[in-house]
Amino acid sequence: MLALEFPGCRRLVDEIDAAVRNDCPEKITDALRASLCRLIRDPEVRLPECVFEPVADHYARREIYRSDEFGYSVIAMTWGPGQGTAIHDHAGMWCVEGVWHGQIEVTPYELVESSGERFRFEPRGTTLAGPGSAGSLIPPHEYHTIRNPSDAGVAVSLHIYRGSMTCCSVFKPAGDNWYDRDERQLSLDRTH
Repeated sequence: MLALEFPGCRRLVDEIDAAVRNDCPEKITDALRASLCRLIRDPEVRLPECVFEPVADHYARREIYRSDEFGYSVIAMTWGPGQGTAIHDHAGMWCVEGVWHGQIEVTPYELVESSGERFRFEPRGTTLAGPGSAGSLIPPHEYHTIRNPSDAGVAVSLHIYRGSMTCCSVFKPAGDNWYDRDERQLSLDRTH
């Protein structure tokens, strides 16, 4: 179901459909990363104007497309200056993320220990990604943060999830690299 019409939307959907026909998460995410890098650089594929409009108090999540046939969803995220996430997971789903506009900073985390609902993470480097770059997360390697490092510009990233991403675990600092898990329900921002 296409939430918004935009130039090149059919090409975007066709390329994603072709990629998700693969038979394993690694092949799917490899194909999606390559497709997403091409699509971002293609001047004939232009996301709707609303995805370039930040929301003042949180990063925006706008659904672009949801596949009834394959179950995946495509979410455009708009990051205002300095906006970002806490350490979070993707609820066991693979995801491919590409930077459409601006820059985002991604820090993956390794789960090194857990005790009940407490988790100890260690960062595994930070990547500054610009337009046309894409990466993927495949469980169990899904813990990360994302933020817009700019203090003035807006960033837009496109996220393709295996399914509808309606909730995730968010990890709040508890000291000494330990974090408490909290489940967060995710909502979508309005498209127009």
